[in-house]
Amino acid sequence: MKTLFPEIEPYDQGMLDVGDAHSIRWTQSGNPNGVPVVVLHGGPGSGSSAGTRRFFDPEHFRIIQFDQRGCGGSLPHASEPEADLSANTTWHLVGDIEQLRLFLGIECWLVYGNSWGCTLALVYAQAHPERVAALIVVGITMTRQSEIDWLYSGLARFFPEEWDRFRAAVPENDRSGDLVAAYRRLLSNPDPAIHLKAAKDWHDWESASILVDPRAALPSRWSDPRYVAARARIITHYFHHRGWLDENQVLRDIQRLAGIPCTMIQGRLDLDAPVVTAWELSRAWPAARLVIVPNSAHSPGTLEMSAVIVEATNEFRTIAAGKKNQKFF
Repeated sequence: MKTLFPEIEPYDQGMLDVGDAHSIRWTQSGNPNGVPVVVLHGGPGSGSSAGTRRFFDPEHFRIIQFDQRGCGGSLPHASEPEADLSANTTWHLVGDIEQLRLFLGIECWLVYGNSWGCTLALVYAQAHPERVAALIVVGITMTRQSEIDWLYSGLARFFPEEWDRFRAAVPENDRSGDLVAAYRRLLSNPDPAIHLKAAKDWHDWESASILVDPRAALPSRWSDPRYVAARARIITHYFHHRGWLDENQVLRDIQRLAGIPCTMIQGRLDLDAPVVTAWELSRAWPAARLVIVPNSAHSPGTLEMSAVIVEATNEFRTIAAGKKNQKFF
């Protein structure tokens, strides 16, 4: 795709001990002296992706990525059913972002987040607004209970056959209740035959809404049992606890983001994160710019979405180069 920048390899990488017996894997790519941008991946538990670096001009950006607790190259890995997730919460991740910023010697950075990473970016910015020069968020989420209910119940009206299989894969006495909690129990079962099947069944359901877009493709790593086990465990852990957020916490604390430039990018046909969430956020935060991309769904990797994301990163690059936003320097 011509809109994307070339593939690049990190110039620096390592592991950072963030406490609670957790270490996170981080990388830096692009220009070591460029505008710093921290990239917050989705999931929760999806891990960072090399492809995301292509949204940023490597001559102008210092691109910082890390795998959130329990996934990717971070340790301990949540694919093991005995792995303790008690120290893996939204607020632990907010603390990890700050530890990484201090470790890398960065005063202030651009924050980019997609899907779950959007929620994390907003919550981090509300906790540390003085460290955020600007925000770019894609596939808008606030991880409210209403959004979780939509993903694992409301979407059934669009995919009745797939949802019936998703529901039938849990014990019969759990089928009329909380499916997130039911899968969370299965994924914690020490028997690989049980927790690996649950991870596959979970991802089979998620794939239904992804593949509704004929231009989209499932990530290749979804064929890795270790990857899907960790991702499903982390997602069910986070969503069971509603992200450790009050239902409208992001909206309630929106005034903390006053003065931070933000571009919100949303696919009009996004079934996973319906456009109403982006609209509600834009109503509460009129200073943020909402860009709705027609004929696009949840994936940021389609040509239309990629073009808008690159346009947004280039705009913030220009602002930084012109020193119009002194937070960058």
